[in-house]
Amino acid sequence: MSRTRAWVVLAALALGAFIYVTVETLPIGLLAAMAGDLGVSESSIGLLVTAYGFVVVVATVPLTRLTAAWPRRRLLVVLLAVFAVATGLSAAAVNYASLLGARVAIALSQSVFWAVVTPAAAGLFPQRLRGRAVSLVFAGSSTAPLVGVPLGTWLGQRAGWRPPFLALGVLAVVVLVVVLALLPPSPRAASDADRGTAPDAGRYRMLVVASAITVAGAFVAFTYIDPFLTRVSGLDPSALGPVLLLRGIAGLLGVLVAGLVVGRWGWRSWLVITTVQAVALAVQFTFGTHQITAVAATAFAGFALSGAASIVGARVLEVAPNTTDMAAAGTSTAFNVGITGGALLGSALLTTSGPRTPALAGAVLSAVAVLAVLAEPRFSSARSRRADLEPAH
Repeated sequence: MSRTRAWVVLAALALGAFIYVTVETLPIGLLAAMAGDLGVSESSIGLLVTAYGFVVVVATVPLTRLTAAWPRRRLLVVLLAVFAVATGLSAAAVNYASLLGARVAIALSQSVFWAVVTPAAAGLFPQRLRGRAVSLVFAGSSTAPLVGVPLGTWLGQRAGWRPPFLALGVLAVVVLVVVLALLPPSPRAASDADRGTAPDAGRYRMLVVASAITVAGAFVAFTYIDPFLTRVSGLDPSALGPVLLLRGIAGLLGVLVAGLVVGRWGWRSWLVITTVQAVALAVQFTFGTHQITAVAATAFAGFALSGAASIVGARVLEVAPNTTDMAAAGTSTAFNVGITGGALLGSALLTTSGPRTPALAGAVLSAVAVLAVLAEPRFSSARSRRADLEPAH
């Protein structure tokens, strides 16, 4: 496969990541328009995002196992076709129930997409370039909140909430055509990217645990960053948009930096990025009344979270104990558990303790994640096997 062809396919997979993340959170920016058109409350529209995440958590591992024998090109084509049809049905929904059904279908396809896209992207390139390839896929997902959701919201405000969903369906067809035409039809397990380069069940389990805790720490603070910045830091509400834009840019930078270092540093890059998040959230909590410091801490937290996603994707290719698809399904589930759990904890803390406490909880959880990453080598299965082979003294 030519290098140019590989990069075109990689760009298509990154676009696929972009549209999946955009469609997941797009209703947040279109709450009022969707609620008014469908005759339901704004909280009901918000539940479309919650239900979507719940489906991904529940379905990722079983659906990935069910489709494990499918050739990856065929599977990606089916997933993108489901996305295209379901987003079209979303745009044509006549009531809340039909929209919810279409969203569930998209969520089911996303469950498997995140499990297969990492090894699919990695398999296009030699091992030395795989960290960068994976980071570019995650750059697509990181660009979604920075570009996709704001652009979809802008279009929805001017043309109604349905055209943004149609536009995402069209983009899915573009990705589908590129994958069908250019992705090699190799069977599963044909590439060394389908297996971990240094399989280690113990380290993989700790990677899953640390991923869930890291993401929970990030989202317990980030979900309620609005009240923190306005009520603790004293920022004007009009400044929230630029601050979130800065955080998004920092997140994109985090993905790109992670892609450059993870191939060389591996576990150490994972330790550094979780530490950056813990420090950023601790600074946010401690010095949150200082506006510039609070904004900088918010940006560094975004840098860390997006970088962590890229690093975890690359580390799966290293320590996956079985197939990388199933390993990626496990870390994808961990991420969604962290998102959901962090948001729920943040809600409870905001209600009971005020807008500053979620930042403290995020810093504490991130510190626990650092400890989990530090402990990872001690859980190495390879380390245990070496100990078993050593002669008794």
